[in-house]
Amino acid sequence: MTRTAEKIDDLVREDSAMTDALESIREAADQNGGEVEWADVRDDLTSGQWGRLIEKGVLVDGENGFEIADREAYDDALDGDSSAKSYDTDIEIEAEESQWSQYDKMAGVASLLLMFGYWIESVRDTVGGTIDAALGPLDAALPFYAVILSVALLTGLYSTLLQANLMNPEIMGKYQQRMKAMQEKQKDARERKKEAEERGASEAEIERLDDELDAVREEQMEAMAENLGMFKEQLRPMVWIMLFTIPLFLWMYWRIHGVGVEGTIVMPLAGETSWNAGLLGPMPAWIVWYFLCSMGFTQLLRKSLNIDMTPSGT
Repeated sequence: MTRTAEKIDDLVREDSAMTDALESIREAADQNGGEVEWADVRDDLTSGQWGRLIEKGVLVDGENGFEIADREAYDDALDGDSSAKSYDTDIEIEAEESQWSQYDKMAGVASLLLMFGYWIESVRDTVGGTIDAALGPLDAALPFYAVILSVALLTGLYSTLLQANLMNPEIMGKYQQRMKAMQEKQKDARERKKEAEERGASEAEIERLDDELDAVREEQMEAMAENLGMFKEQLRPMVWIMLFTIPLFLWMYWRIHGVGVEGTIVMPLAGETSWNAGLLGPMPAWIVWYFLCSMGFTQLLRKSLNIDMTPSGT
């Protein structure tokens, strides 16, 4: 609520007849080009009411008489803010909905520990040898490019299922809906302030719009701090995906660099190349091949299983 509206509400609470007095002043101001004098309304309100309006700053000095300090807020207080845009920024988001369970935290810690396998050979050899017990028969039966393709299919399957079950699109939609409403509200406040400055509005109206814009910015900053829950919601399935994917990556790394893989692979555009050859900058061919297969299978699985990860409400 604006300062002018608060002042008018206070006056109406003090004197129930003030509503009629305010309406008379508005009618007189409309008839006289925006200004009003005591002689124009003396038959409709008392001198005490007139004095209270000046004392409260609802009426301020004009060129030839008095004028309403903030006409927009004055009209809103009398008629209700029916023309103002409404932005649904008070969207309830339960903090508990984005909380990680104890198992989620354990998966995150385990994923971080497994990442050291990329730099520590002993860890890489231990993980690689363990995973080889399961993937070794597949590696013996298929060429290595088909093994990587099978691993990509597996990772695409559980990644899709984990995201569908651990990430709540409704919560994500609420966060995005609130931020969108905040941005639109701030844009509207800026536009109304610019329009008021261009038409030479009163200082009281400019001050009110400044206060409103500052309030919107403060509200937006508070909402951004609360949006940590959206980041946590996005990260939750990722820690589980990493927990299962990192060991598979370590096995492929161990298989290629430790045991060794014979033969080459024919890549699109690049042609025949070895598994260790840099294909995209320093990225070797086996990683490029894995990502190409993984991205393709992930999209195919989402379509096949009818899984939509788009936040609801957007």
